[in-house]
Amino acid sequence: MSEQGAAGAADAAGVTGAVVEDSVDRHIARWRGKAPFDVPTEEVITRIQLLTRHIKQVKDRALAETGLQVFEFETLHRLASRGRPWRATPSELAAELLLSPAGMTGRLATLEEAGLVRRLRAAADRRRVDVELTEEGHARWTAAMRLRGEAETAMLEPFEPAERAALSALLKRMLLHVETR
Repeated sequence: MSEQGAAGAADAAGVTGAVVEDSVDRHIARWRGKAPFDVPTEEVITRIQLLTRHIKQVKDRALAETGLQVFEFETLHRLASRGRPWRATPSELAAELLLSPAGMTGRLATLEEAGLVRRLRAAADRRRVDVELTEEGHARWTAAMRLRGEAETAMLEPFEPAERAALSALLKRMLLHVETR
């Protein structure tokens, strides 16, 4: 590991005078001299990739505690984001979730069977169907949001509030850079 990388690892771990290695440091050491790469770039990108995997695992575990699948949570999340009465048409949901109409129909059938949503025919136009989040669906979505939030907060425990703000600002700058290319 480079001296700069070692110092960064020690600083990041909050350890003075001790070098703390992570899996990325070992990855860099294994590949050094075997493949051309820029060490600081490889360190950042590989850490982001690994953190992305960890974040997904943490979120999936939180969902599992509520008995929800990712696809179920995503649909409930779209409905909950609308505020009461938590309604949308199947077409609106399909567009937001990038699903075919047939895929959305299957998803809604699963959620309706579980009592998490209900389909309502509009009184004025019987051809129109709205999908509404049930109280049970909202309760499960709320529980999943709470558990996911707690897990995400736990991942950031090593950072002081100012460090979280700095990290967020750096990641935002990077995201804006790639989104505007």
